Amino acid sequence: KEKKKKKKEISMDIKKTYSISELAKEFDVTTRSVRFYEDQGLLHPTRRGQTRIFSSKDRVRLKLILRGKRMGFSLAETKELFDLWDETLSGNEKQLLLMLDTLARKRAQLEQQKNDIAQAEMEMDTAK
Repeated sequence: KEKKKKKKEISMDIKKTYSISELAKEFDVTTRSVRFYEDQGLLHPTRRGQTRIFSSKDRVRLKLILRGKRMGFSLAETKELFDLWDETLSGNEKQLLLMLDTLARKRAQLEQQKNDIAQAEMEMDTAK
């Protein structure tokens, strides 16, 4: 079963276009979520009639959007990074600096949340 899963992953990486339902299934999100990210300007599928055709670039972007969400990035922050990337063919120093700054701010936020949780746990333990 593991070998079959790995083969599926490889074939998904090689595939050039994807339907909305294929992406939704692969990343365990709803088609409505994918359409929302499109409406927000984060994904840019082409159309064939009413059908959305997503590229490999859209697939990577969806993966980055979801990873960013898990890390606490807002969609606006993700869009800002994508927009910077789109300004050049391979990104640039401005994008790298913004990314590093954003990551530092997220790390500080997470550290503060960790400290707040630890403080709350101590208060609960002493209240027993």
